[in-house]
Amino acid sequence: MTIPLDAQPSTFVERAPRAWQPYLRLSRLDRPIGFWLLALPCFMGQFLGRAGIGFSALDALLLALWVIGSIAMRGAGCSFNDLVDRDIDAKVERTAGRPLPAGLISAKQALIWTLAQCLVGLLVLLALPTPAQIMALCAIPMVAAYPFMKRITWWPQVWLGLTFNWGVLVGYVAVMGSLDTSALALYAACVAWTIGYDTIYAQQDVEDDALVGVKSTARLFGDHAKRWVGGFYLATTLLAAGACLLADQPLASLIVGLCGVLAFGLHLLGQVRQMPADGLAKEPLALFKSNKTAGLILVVGLMVQALVGWLVSAGELG
Repeated sequence: MTIPLDAQPSTFVERAPRAWQPYLRLSRLDRPIGFWLLALPCFMGQFLGRAGIGFSALDALLLALWVIGSIAMRGAGCSFNDLVDRDIDAKVERTAGRPLPAGLISAKQALIWTLAQCLVGLLVLLALPTPAQIMALCAIPMVAAYPFMKRITWWPQVWLGLTFNWGVLVGYVAVMGSLDTSALALYAACVAWTIGYDTIYAQQDVEDDALVGVKSTARLFGDHAKRWVGGFYLATTLLAAGACLLADQPLASLIVGLCGVLAFGLHLLGQVRQMPADGLAKEPLALFKSNKTAGLILVVGLMVQALVGWLVSAGELG
């Protein structure tokens, strides 16, 4: 079986039964970076919500639900996206070998597989607290509309950011029951982060996208991409810091949180420094994937912030 150019080589997918491989590739299970970038905002929202109030047994359940739900819904989203884009993908060198344009599975089979993954997502949804269920359901129209954005706007990365980071709000509401300005600031930070990293990702396809008429910020920014990505990453860092400042928590935990944001921002700065002056990254995929590390840095910072706030409130520190 031919491996698509954008597939990750040497993964369990290649060792899976041959009949399963097109479905696993349709869900991008050979490329886990997408799962990470969908799950990390859920972790961020949950830990920001715990700042100053501490943890409970619910947190362990929520972490498991974010993992399962992110794998299922990322797979469903990719499957749906490929259904919508199968004609475009056939014209792009990087994606022409994907299961649908390559004819390895039919559109009907892909639709059934998409619905099966959505069913797993539904089971996760039913296990969430009611406010989080309502918040999660609000994302469905955005998820459904995303594949069409690249046809109608030069800014599909903005829509991706709004959609992909909805988990910040779901995670926060799952532990707090409602939203506040700190959650909205963190959500805005993650949206700006996504615009930056997905602009880098889209640089892989600028030539093919121009030929088939697909729009993206990578094409829009052109030679100025480095400046734009740097601007969005700066906004990301400032908004994340604002989220920590707005959270109701002891001073000690705030300092820890801001240190985590600083480390996160420095990682993003390192990405920008690796982009050449003309803005076109030499290895955009590798640079894009490094955002898993960036996101984990912020998650750990927010988790330790919540832990310190919990201990301070309990009188164990200071």
